[in-house]
Amino acid sequence: MDIATLIGQFGGFFWMIIAFIVALSVIVAIHEYGHYIVGRWTGIHADIFSLGFGPVLYSRLDRRGTKWQIAALPFGGYVKFAGDANAASGVDGQAMAEVADDPVARRATMHGAPLWARAVTVAAGPVFNFVFSIIIFFGVMVYAGQPSDPLTVASLKALPGQETQLREGDRILGIEGQEYTFFEDAVSWALTTPPPSDGILNYDIERDGERLSVTGPFLAPARIGNIVPQSAASDAGLRRGDVITHINGDAIVAFLDMKNIVESSNGADLDLSVWRDENVEQLVLTPKRVDEPVPGGGFSTQWRIGIMNGLAFEPATETVPVVTALRRSVRQVGRIIEGSISGLGHMITGAISTCNLSGPIGIAQTSGAMASQGAQSFIWFIAVLSTAVGLLNLFPVPALDGGHLVFYAYEAVTKRPPSDGALRILMGIGLAMVLTLMVFALGNDLFCP
Repeated sequence: MDIATLIGQFGGFFWMIIAFIVALSVIVAIHEYGHYIVGRWTGIHADIFSLGFGPVLYSRLDRRGTKWQIAALPFGGYVKFAGDANAASGVDGQAMAEVADDPVARRATMHGAPLWARAVTVAAGPVFNFVFSIIIFFGVMVYAGQPSDPLTVASLKALPGQETQLREGDRILGIEGQEYTFFEDAVSWALTTPPPSDGILNYDIERDGERLSVTGPFLAPARIGNIVPQSAASDAGLRRGDVITHINGDAIVAFLDMKNIVESSNGADLDLSVWRDENVEQLVLTPKRVDEPVPGGGFSTQWRIGIMNGLAFEPATETVPVVTALRRSVRQVGRIIEGSISGLGHMITGAISTCNLSGPIGIAQTSGAMASQGAQSFIWFIAVLSTAVGLLNLFPVPALDGGHLVFYAYEAVTKRPPSDGALRILMGIGLAMVLTLMVFALGNDLFCP
């Protein structure tokens, strides 16, 4: 290995770690701020707000008496409320006794606050994660816009050996004699219809107020629009914008051609001819088995190489209505939650591989890969991860927020909290469960294909 390759790999590793720390720090900050601010609103005093664990690198004390700090290990964080025993508080026994004797001071502690105040404070962390995700999805959708109606050519993409009569600004009225003015309808047709052998389509368009019939490339060629992190395509070095011209010597006209070959490959190596920057390169990749959610629930296992289709042209966009963007954002969070719960259930029953569960290494690799695809992709990934973190914390496991909510539900029903002895045992079990899950996920990162 030469020094240039070594430096390149080190640089990639460095930026992967930076991306992971940034993503995790933002999500943890939002989660813990949810706990903090709702606790403050309900009258519970916070002694410490910490980003990270271990030695303190920076701290300041605000006018409310809360110590804000950044610690050396940036892999989490916490809020220590008054009366908490799970972090060093600097409050001695005599001071605690004085708090216990003072109803007002006791009301400001986590253990002395009303049950409803404790419950909403604990629930606020995951809720803030979900709201944060909705805000990001909303912002990205509004910023990126949606394909205009009717479908309009914004810019043409270079394709090997193909000429087109389409021009920027053309409004698509129909394809091959069928009316396809909506983006979703046109793309759906192109992804499910076998292409002509020459890859040329007849388009009905409107140009400068005149209706014309012109020829152009197949709408969904074998052009890579995006690459899934940690996929076969990523491992093989494929890039966004590459056009796959041949697989195992067979000519590829459309994305559908490639999809059919990959799905029937049974995991065998594929020899690819790739058109990149007007040059043809040869690559070899091996499809991976992937468990994909299907409409109506459940999963389907397919051979995949991890690419998303790109179009022959970039469609013009228009602003997404605010109500529509908000509705789609909430629906996106719901889909992530539903898919995560379904996936976990299928892993527990053995219906899909447990390798679908990623640990810190896998998340770090995905963070770096998404950051390398641009700010919009990275921000979207942060929103997805924020939803996952919020959901994980709601699981009814002692030591997680969901476990505390179960304790509060028990207290609401029985009119008394669990005993200190029971809490210690349950918290120990919960911590062991969380650590076991982390070790298992780390093993997936290291040993799963």
